[in-house]
Parts: sequence; structure tokens; C-alpha cells
Amino acid sequence: MSAPATPTSATTAPPRVRDTAGSTAEDAVLRPVNARLASEFPTVPAETVARRVREARARAEHLGVAATPQVVERVAREHLLALVNSDPATPHR
Repeated sequence: MSAPATPTSATTAPPRVRDTAGSTAEDAVLRPVNARLASEFPTVPAETVARRVREARARAEHLGVAATPQVVERVAREHLLALVNSDPATPHR
């Protein structure tokens, strides 16, 4: 009798392989997205932009949507717009 096959899930992301610099291939793909959004939102700290991009990618993956750079950029841009259009007295986080 053979062992039962291990089911694979379409929603399971492949393991993230880090290069010697500590970044992932996903980071390299999203680096241009970070750069575009950082130049589009100069009043928002770069780390905040990068965090919004990471969160947008994670949200898309969680919802089962293909986290293409285009999708991630659109979602992150909407969140950044909401941030900068919120109360102007609140510092950008």
C-alpha cells in the first residue's frame, strides 16, 4: 500500500528564498513599485511606502488574488492616497 499523496493548495505561497543580501525575489520585483510610489508621495517616509506595498501584497495573497506588481501598486497607491488625504495635522506613519 502506498502512502497517501500530500494535497497541495493553490493558495499556498512558495517559500521565500533569501539571497545573500537578505532580500527575497519578491522584494526585487516590488522594488520599482516602491520607487514609483515613493516619488509620487514625497511627503510620506520611504519606510511607510514600503510597508504599504508589503501589506498590499500580503492582502492580495490572502484574498487569493494574483499579487502582480500592477495589482500591488494600485492597492498600495489607494492606501497612500487615503493616508495623505487624511487629517493634515496627523504626521504620516
